[in-house]
Amino acid sequence: MHGVAEIMQASAAWVWFPRGGEEEVTDVRLVRYPARLGGGVRISQVKSARDAAAVLDDAIKRTRAWGEKEITFWTNSADEPDLEPELIRRGAVHVDTVAVFARPVEGLPIEVPRNITAELVHTIEQVREVDTVNVPVWDQQPLNDEGMQEELAEVTTALASGEGARVLARLDGVPVSTGGCTIVDGFVRLWGAATLPEARGRGAYRAVLAERLVIGAAMGATTALVKGRHATSAPILARAGFQHFGDERGYALAVS
Repeated sequence: MHGVAEIMQASAAWVWFPRGGEEEVTDVRLVRYPARLGGGVRISQVKSARDAAAVLDDAIKRTRAWGEKEITFWTNSADEPDLEPELIRRGAVHVDTVAVFARPVEGLPIEVPRNITAELVHTIEQVREVDTVNVPVWDQQPLNDEGMQEELAEVTTALASGEGARVLARLDGVPVSTGGCTIVDGFVRLWGAATLPEARGRGAYRAVLAERLVIGAAMGATTALVKGRHATSAPILARAGFQHFGDERGYALAVS
């Protein structure tokens, strides 16, 4: 397993660039999310000699130029400078906190109920089933036919190249949970876990978690890295052998 410093650096470097998004990288990274994912701009990886006010002013200017109305920023101990106090001063709202967890890929086995199964996503029908989970959980727009084909191409390309995979779990044969993983520098990043409300507490998330650890091991990862919400996945992760390495707080700032 990687050391503490490596884990925190890997957490800071973890940025999702969604299909259809836009990106600008200077001394910060700005990612514009597409409308199907709610829009807005995410700030991350702050490495600047300027003060927090100047960094944030430029981020707001770019956000407005994109025609977006909200910035979301997640704190990280590796940021220089820390934007959190300046965001709070400007009235940003604390919207969420996630815990950074890691564990050896080859570690404590995760028990899964017999009526829960997990499978690799590699067909268009499975992509449609994943969408039936993601849409209500993440409150996002359903994929159209073109989006389905693009999603399938992404999933199958990553799987074939050994860069990652998407997993779908079923409860008594019905799709109820999903999650993805990506291999980066010996880490398997576990992301996008979603479980339908009516299936929570029945082992579906554990099945998705266990399957992604198996995939990570097969693709050469030694450390599993995940960011879990304290109220939902964090207790499950702790019971599954993950160690808590710190928190990241999310702030939303309206810029209209």
